[in-house]
Amino acid sequence: MMTTASAPGRPVDPVVVGLVANRLYSLLDEQQAALVNTAFSPVVRESLDLACAVFDSRGEMIGQSSGGTPGHINAMATGMSHIVAKYPPGSLADGDVLITNDPWMTAGQINDITVATPVFRDGTLIAWFASCCHSPDIGGRILSAAATEVFEEGLRLPILKLRTAAGPNEPLEELIRANVRTPDETMGDIYAQVAANQVGARSLGRMMDEFGLDGIDAVAAEIMLRSEKALRTALRGLRDGRYTSRLRSDGFNGEPIDLAVAVTIDGDRVDIDYTGSSPQSRHGVNVVLNYTRAYTSFAVKAALAPEVPHNAGSFRPVHVSAPRGSVLNCVDPAPVASRHLVGHFLPSLLFDALRPAVPGGLPATSSDALWMTVWRGGDMGETHPFTLTVFGAGGTGGRPGKDGLNTTGFPTGVRAAPTEVLETLTPLVQRQRELRPDSGGPGEHRGGLGQVVRVGRRGDHGWTLNANIDRVDTPAPGTLGGLPGAPGEFTDATTSAQLPRKQLVRLAPDSVVRLRFPGGGGYGDPKARPVERVLDDVVNGYVSLDAAREYYGVHIEYVGDPGALVRPPSSYRVVRARD
Repeated sequence: MMTTASAPGRPVDPVVVGLVANRLYSLLDEQQAALVNTAFSPVVRESLDLACAVFDSRGEMIGQSSGGTPGHINAMATGMSHIVAKYPPGSLADGDVLITNDPWMTAGQINDITVATPVFRDGTLIAWFASCCHSPDIGGRILSAAATEVFEEGLRLPILKLRTAAGPNEPLEELIRANVRTPDETMGDIYAQVAANQVGARSLGRMMDEFGLDGIDAVAAEIMLRSEKALRTALRGLRDGRYTSRLRSDGFNGEPIDLAVAVTIDGDRVDIDYTGSSPQSRHGVNVVLNYTRAYTSFAVKAALAPEVPHNAGSFRPVHVSAPRGSVLNCVDPAPVASRHLVGHFLPSLLFDALRPAVPGGLPATSSDALWMTVWRGGDMGETHPFTLTVFGAGGTGGRPGKDGLNTTGFPTGVRAAPTEVLETLTPLVQRQRELRPDSGGPGEHRGGLGQVVRVGRRGDHGWTLNANIDRVDTPAPGTLGGLPGAPGEFTDATTSAQLPRKQLVRLAPDSVVRLRFPGGGGYGDPKARPVERVLDDVVNGYVSLDAAREYYGVHIEYVGDPGALVRPPSSYRVVRARD
C-alpha cells in the first residue's frame, strides 16, 4: 500500500523555505509553458484559459503558475479535496492520472477539464500537479445559457483514472472522442495537460534531490502559513464592521440576476455572505459554490494584499457562504455552462462593498463578464467544419489615481486570440477590431474603453454563433461621482437589429455581426478631470468632442484639415475649459 509523506516535527530552515518557494514558482511556469506549447486548441494556446498548480500530499495548494484564471485555479484548489477523497493514497500508484469535469467538483462548468497527477517518491505519495483547461468542445449544446439542466450541456466525467502505469484508459478516450465535435483538439489538449503535469513532477524531483528533501509537506506548510499570516495582517489593518453592496447582471431572456453581499470584517478574518442574491435560474447562468469561493478569495486578496503568494493559506482567513439553491450556490442538476457571466461580477461587487474600509480606495465597477463567443460552421457539404471559442473584453473601471484599462479581461485575465490565428484556422473574417470611443465611463479617472468587432465569413455555407455576453442591459456603474460605462451591443451589422444573446443564432453565409463591448465605470467627478487629460482623450480618439463638452465641461474644437486621417494634437484647441 502506498503511503503519504508526513511533515517532520522539527522546524524547517526559513532560508530553505524561501528557496523552495521560488523554485516551485519557476517550475510551475515550466508546467504552464509545456501545456501552452503542446496544446492543440487556441483556447489554451493563445487565450491561456487555463490554470496550473502544485499541491502537497493532502491536496492543499502550495502555489500556482504566473498565468491562469482565478476561476480555474481557485476552484481547482478547493476541488482537489474531492479528488483526494475519491482516490486516497492507498488507491493510487505511480503512473496514475485522474480526470474530471464535474462542475460541482472543480471549476463550475463541464467545458473545464481538470487533470491531476499524483507524484510518488520511493513508493510514497508526496505531491500533486494539476491543471484545468477550457475544452474546445464537450458535446451537448454549444456553450450557452439556453439549457435547463446540466445534462443538456455535454459529456460529464466523474473523477476517473485517465491513465495508469499500464497506459491510457482507452475506453474513456473513445467515449470522449465520440461525444465531442472536436475530438483531436479536445484529446490533444488533455494529452497536453498530462504532459505538463509530468514536466512539473520531474522538475520537482530534481529540486528535491538538490535540497536533500524526502517530502515537501513541511516546507509547503510553512509557505502556506506565510501567506495566511500576511493576509491576516492586511485584514487587521482595516476597520472592523459590516459592509454591503448589490449589483445586477443581465441574466437570461429578460430575467436579470441580482447579486447581494454582506462583508463582515472581524479582526484577522472576513466573513462574506451572499444572502439576498437571486435564486438559481432555470437557465445556465448558475454558479457552483466552488466558483463563488474562487472569485471571492481572489477579490479579497487582490483588494488587500495583491503581493501575497496565492495558495491554500491565503484562503484560510476568508469564509464564504451562499444560500443553497441560490444563483451563487446552485444545486445539481442546475445548468451552469455560462456561469462566468455571473461569477465574474463578484470582484466588482466585493470592491464596491469594501471601498469604505480600504485605505486608498478600490476601482470602480468594470465591464466584468468576459465576452465568450462560440462560432461554428458545419452545414452539409462544408469541407472543413469548425467550432471555435473566441474571447474578448470590455474596459475596467476607473481606479484611484488612474484611468481604467482598455479591453482588459478583468477579473479573468484571459487573452483574445490574434486575428491572424482566427482567420487561419477558420473561414471567419474580422472586418473590424478597434477601440470604442466614448465607451469608458466619464470620471476624474475615466473608465477603460470597450472595443468594436465585426465578423463575417468566407464561403457559401451558413454558420452559427453563441454570444455569451453581459452588460447589455445593465452597464457598469461609476463610483464617487463617476458615470456609467457604455452598455454592450450585439447586432446584425447590416440592419443594426439586436441579436439574441446567450443562445444559438443561425446566420446566412453573407451575414456580418457586430459586437460592441461595454466600458468600465468612471471614478470620481468628471468635472474634476484635468483639462489637458480631456484634450489627450480627444486627440487619442477615446472621447468625442461632444462627450468632452457634455460630461467634462470642456469645449474643444478641431481646427485641422477635415479630410486628414492623422490628426495631431496641434489640430485641436481648447475653446472653453469649464462652464
